[in-house]
Formats: sequence, C-alpha cells, structure tokens
Amino acid sequence: MPPPELLAIFGPTAVGKTAVAIALAARLRQDGVEPVAISCDALQLYRGLEVLSGAPDAAERAALEHRLVGVVAASEEFSAGRFAGLARGEIDTAITSGRLPIVVGGTGLYMRAALADLELQPPVPAPLRAAVEAELAERGAAALHAELPEDVSSGVHPNDRRRIARATELLRAGLDPPERRNRLWTEELRRPTALVGLVCARETLAGRIDARVEAMAAAGAGDEARALEAAGASRTAAAALGRDAFLRGDLDSAKAAHRRYAKRQMTWLRKMPEINLIDHDDGDAEAAAERILPLLGDTAGR
Repeated sequence: MPPPELLAIFGPTAVGKTAVAIALAARLRQDGVEPVAISCDALQLYRGLEVLSGAPDAAERAALEHRLVGVVAASEEFSAGRFAGLARGEIDTAITSGRLPIVVGGTGLYMRAALADLELQPPVPAPLRAAVEAELAERGAAALHAELPEDVSSGVHPNDRRRIARATELLRAGLDPPERRNRLWTEELRRPTALVGLVCARETLAGRIDARVEAMAAAGAGDEARALEAAGASRTAAAALGRDAFLRGDLDSAKAAHRRYAKRQMTWLRKMPEINLIDHDDGDAEAAAERILPLLGDTAGR
C-alpha cells in the first residue's frame, strides 16, 4: 500500500481539531515536510462568520496556513458539489507543489466530497427550493422529516433542517437523495489518505462545547449573527450553528444546539470506513500529533 498523500482530521465541534493540526504541522516541519491545512467546514467558507463558525483565528492561521476559510460572501448559496471542486483543486495543487495537505473539518458530507469521487446531485430549480424552504419554516423540520420515505428518513436526523430540506427538494425534483443512492460514504478515495477521527468522553466534550460557546459570545457572536441577518444571508450561511440563540443572547440554547450537532457528527464519524480513532480526552495537542505521525508512514520523512 502506498504511503498517504494527505491527512484528514475529522471530529465533533470543540474536540480540538485545529490545535492538533497546528501541533502536527510544527512536528512535520522538523522532518522537512511543509503542510497546509484545507478547511472542510460548510460555514468557515463564508466571510463574516468567523466567530459563529469557529474559524481559525489570525494566530492559528499564522501558525499553519489554512485554505478555504472566508472565501465567499454570506449572500452566496453553497453546496457540497461546489465545495468538492474547490477542495479537490486545493488538495491536488498542494501535493503537486510538494506540500502535505491536512484536511480539517467537522462537516461529514464536505469531508467525503473532498476525499472521494462522490456522485453529487445538481442544485434544484430556485422556485422549488424556495417552496421547500417556506414549507419548512411554516410546518417545521419534524413534519417534513415524517414525510420522507423510510429509506431516506433513516439516514437523516429529525433535527437536521438542512439535510431534510435537501432530501425533500431532491425527491420533489425527481432525483434520489444521497441517502437513497448509498453514496454518502465510499472507500474509493481519490488519493491515499490517512483518515483520523478525534474523540473524547461525552462529558469532556460537553465541557469544551460550553467553554467554546461562552468564548464565542464574548468574541461577538451575537453581533456577527445580527450582521448576518441584516446582510440577507443565503440559506446555507443562515444555517450557522446557534445563530438564532446568539441573536437572543440565549447561551444555554446555543450550547444545546452545539451538543446536538456534535452528536450528529459522531454519527458521521462512526460511518467512515478505515478511520483511525485518536483519544483526545486529555486535550494534549502535541501528544495527539505524535500519535498521528506513524499513520503517515514514509510521508513524514520524504
């Protein structure tokens, strides 16, 4: 088996993915390897959502170059298919130039879109999308989820408004959602990849999530949410986790939203084939980096 050409780090929100990537980058440079991080997050793509999306800050980006962070306006609609083209281009460019891509993120579909040649459905007509969004707002996610066919609904969480909307609009357009086509996951990756999943105890993660939400509020998440609303954000940008709660200043609800999302991310993680789980309960980024290095094989010494 050839050595990995890239590394992918997946895990739930607040588990410490960015810190581990930065620690690993410092270690790789000691071996003469120049890394570059490629963000694989559906919301970090947007400018103006830096706090709400938990994007790497200036100091973190100085320690490790991050690509695909803040590259589109919040008014733009974005999809996994569009992201796939950008991410694959960044990965291929990095490898061609002799760098090691570290794909970092917590959006499962975007991660797989970057790593594998998934057959992603095209956008549906705007009027159909608008009709589904209006119905979702009026009737709620649970009602639309209940109307999905069983082979689709079983793969979509009842609280996942974005995927419920996407599945509904695809079905109404006469197209199969990815859940039905069984193409959300595949072992056929585009390039040899070391896939890492960072995990920790539920109680530990809950504490980290609470601390992160409080730090986000102190950093201006409420102001960012209000600016997002005033700017006429796209459907995908407006789905920023905890946006409504930060608008109300309701940190308890924001924490609950982040915990629910982390639970869904863990469901995605368990579906990933060939993933190497790294226990990050102690939060020691350098120790986690040392455990990841052997997975890269000869890559770290080229």
